[in-house]
Amino acid sequence: MWRAAAACVVCQTLANSSYGVKGKSPLQKLHLVSRSIHHPHYTSSKFQRPPLRTSIQQFSSLNRLPLRKTKLLFVKYGYLPHRNFWVARLASRLLKLRYLVLGSAVGGGYTAKKTYDQWKEMLPDLSDYKWIVPDFIWELDEHIDFEKLSKALPDAEDLAKLLPDFDKIGESLSSLKGFFSPGYNLVSEVIGASDLLLLLGSQGETAFRATDQGYENDKQYKKVSDKEKIDQLQEELLHTQLKYQRILERLEKENKELRKLVLQKDDKGIHQRNLKKSLIDMYSEVLDILSDYDASYNTQDHLPRVVVVGDQSAGKTSVLEMIAQARIFPRGSGEMMTRSPVKVTLSEGPHHVALFKDSSREFDLTKEEDLAALRNEIEIRMRKSVKEGCTVSAETISLNVKGPGLQRMVLVDLPGVISTVTSGMAPDTKDTIFSISKAYMQNPNAIILCIQDGSVDAERSIVTDLVSQMDPHGKRTIFVLTKVDLAEKNVSSPNRIQQIIEGKLFPMKALGYFAVVTGKGNSSESIESIKEYEEEFFQNSKLLKTCMLKAHQVTTRNLSLAVSDCFWKMVRESVEQQADAFKATRFNLETEWKNNYPRLRELDRNELFEKAKNEILDEVISLSQVTPKHWEEILQKTLWERVSTHVIENIYLPAAQATNSGTFNTTVDIKLKQWTDKQLPNKAVEVAWETLQEEFSHFMTEKKGKEHDDIFDKLKQAVKEESIKRHKWNERAEDSLRVIQHNTLEDRSISDKQQWDAAIHFMEDSLQSRLKDTESVIEDMVGPDWKKRWLYWVGRTKEQNIRNETKNELEKMIKCNEDHAAYLANDEVTTVRKNLEAKGVAVDPCLIKDTWHQVYRRHFLRTALSHCNLCRRGFYYYQRHFVDSELECNDVVLFWRIQRMLAITANTLRQQLTNTEVRRLEKNVKEVLEDFAEDSDKKVKLLTGKRVQLAEDLKKVREIQEKLEAFIEALHQEK
Repeated sequence: MWRAAAACVVCQTLANSSYGVKGKSPLQKLHLVSRSIHHPHYTSSKFQRPPLRTSIQQFSSLNRLPLRKTKLLFVKYGYLPHRNFWVARLASRLLKLRYLVLGSAVGGGYTAKKTYDQWKEMLPDLSDYKWIVPDFIWELDEHIDFEKLSKALPDAEDLAKLLPDFDKIGESLSSLKGFFSPGYNLVSEVIGASDLLLLLGSQGETAFRATDQGYENDKQYKKVSDKEKIDQLQEELLHTQLKYQRILERLEKENKELRKLVLQKDDKGIHQRNLKKSLIDMYSEVLDILSDYDASYNTQDHLPRVVVVGDQSAGKTSVLEMIAQARIFPRGSGEMMTRSPVKVTLSEGPHHVALFKDSSREFDLTKEEDLAALRNEIEIRMRKSVKEGCTVSAETISLNVKGPGLQRMVLVDLPGVISTVTSGMAPDTKDTIFSISKAYMQNPNAIILCIQDGSVDAERSIVTDLVSQMDPHGKRTIFVLTKVDLAEKNVSSPNRIQQIIEGKLFPMKALGYFAVVTGKGNSSESIESIKEYEEEFFQNSKLLKTCMLKAHQVTTRNLSLAVSDCFWKMVRESVEQQADAFKATRFNLETEWKNNYPRLRELDRNELFEKAKNEILDEVISLSQVTPKHWEEILQKTLWERVSTHVIENIYLPAAQATNSGTFNTTVDIKLKQWTDKQLPNKAVEVAWETLQEEFSHFMTEKKGKEHDDIFDKLKQAVKEESIKRHKWNERAEDSLRVIQHNTLEDRSISDKQQWDAAIHFMEDSLQSRLKDTESVIEDMVGPDWKKRWLYWVGRTKEQNIRNETKNELEKMIKCNEDHAAYLANDEVTTVRKNLEAKGVAVDPCLIKDTWHQVYRRHFLRTALSHCNLCRRGFYYYQRHFVDSELECNDVVLFWRIQRMLAITANTLRQQLTNTEVRRLEKNVKEVLEDFAEDSDKKVKLLTGKRVQLAEDLKKVREIQEKLEAFIEALHQEK
């Protein structure tokens, strides 16, 4: 009210000074703004114009529209024409000029102040990002000489020259203050009411709202239109913002270099930074353990991570590379490159490097050859993870990327969502990708980074529907529109892009919307060139100039800051809850173990493998403790079982057909020589190798009473098979063994009666064993005899009846001629067949010969056994070379030679086994165990069972809980 009263006094003064003016209101001489301010009861709504609205946020006071001179007042509004007195006219003009000058100065200063405040508010609150700045930055005064830096900076006097001369402005105001003293009070009121004239709004609203009630003759329009003025102001504002953006980026780059230098020094600062530096690495370790965790007890993983999803070729990989500041992923033109989830952990470090969690090799991301090797390694790991017959895999590849200035977070790049399965893909590829994406996105604490290609029609988007299903309220989704440069170039309506960024086009909600440019589509572009292109594009883009996009919604740098903020906010809000969930799971698993295995230690799969490894090595060592006698007995017995058939059928039987001892010995020598040269050494080595395998298997599978743990059986069997598979016998052993056997078989001299009796015993046992086998074969041929038929009530088949009749006919032939040859003549076969036909039995000649072979063998073996009994006392005649004696025991000498060859061969093989082969087998076993220890899949496959699974889960849950607690403690310390 006091302002209005003061204004009325001024107006009354002006009215009194207007000579010759009759019946006119004093407000007619004032500007319309002054009338509306000083006389709130004065209304002239008919003359009010709508406020001018612009889309720019700030501009200077010089942009106000100029006022036009008022020469006449309209009659239709109740005012009469008057005479123009030059004194009053001059006073009015001078007052108007003063108002304009002072109002413009005051309004411009206030506008500048408001503009500065709003720019300051547009910048992010750096207090929230205080954790980004290392602790040592606050202690730089201890390590950096700021006096030298202050000398290098410009002086305050030089900076003062850049500021306006406030003294001159004050003098001007003072001079104007004394001009027309009656209007001085009005100037003060104008200054006091300037906050009502300057109304600053948010983005998209006018920054200066003027209410002009003047008449057409009270204003003077400029030649430049309002639209051009607004465009000019918007362009100035954009250039100013980009200028400050470049300054900020330059400071960040200098800060990045400084951090890199300090991190490389092993001083106090690096030790203080260790906690923050390893915070994201600690969290990544927890996620790595969870990725390998076999969730057999429905333990859910709700720990936060940034899940990157999008349609195929939407630019997911490019966005990740811009955030990681390196071209680390394999690239392809239109084909699926991401075949399995890739977990990328971004952390701070002095050097820009990348490494896999299961490898110690570091890839220098500043070198192109290392980048190419890293891309190739990722591609190889992806192809290995994909099983045969599939296109994608759910197995996660873990990659750590470190570098100065990187935002700390964990991102998971998923395979791109597809709508159609093309040729060359597995039929279930589409469903598999959807299931993998849903498995990651259904985590209520996962940040969903939805990537949408801006260069294609929005209606073709698939991922937006999927994201809206997983996060319908958009509380953890960040939307990213890629390829905005192509979108601006190709889209006919830029408002469509604005609708996308404002969240009005897609049926999904999000925390924030961002527009980025990730290059020109050239895979050889560097990260720096892409950044420059992105900055240049948005600097010249009409989307920013027309305020369709806001400055904080563009560039991948702003995107990475926003994603990092959301990630850490989600981590702080949910990590303690997840730690409590794992604590409860641990209690349940421990209770289950105590109830089921109260007397057993909790050994996980690795500890069980070590225990089994020690047992296997002990058993292999015990193999070397086998006595030589045991080795030789087994070798001799096994070797004779293998060669007995050959000796009797191919050596003894043909030689026995000789009519005199000379022919018999000659035939035997020839047969033995051929056998030694071709078959015997090889057969002996096979027997030795099989014997070693049997003994090794015996020790590996032998149960040791109560100490035996059947959980190791599959592992021991696999170790045994793999060790035997890798073992190769010494090739030279066969050649040396052939010489030894040949020399042994050439010796015919039996030195004493004991050796003669041993040969007789060996021959008798061998012939009886062979006779028993032959009789068993004949019984199977002819069927059961009459006793078995009556006792067991069984009968003969038709074929057995035929063979029985044939056997009887052949036995009659042998009784007639006991010295019959080993083979039937053709006429003898015909005779037997006719005799059988006379009995009504039709028989085939082949059946006759087959039956003869077994019948004659039985006859021959019985004859040899009787001859063996006669030779028991033939050692005396042997010493006299059977002179003056009808007894000839050359067959006994043959079996003595065979027996001695078996003994010497067994001894030779035993020496080779104990001295060479057992040690080589032990070495193979150790190598197999080392390979199995490195192959986690092999251990999982071989060490199975509820007990193993429970111990493994219990170990993983304990490890996860401990690491989560350590991470939470570090997080609180950092906070």
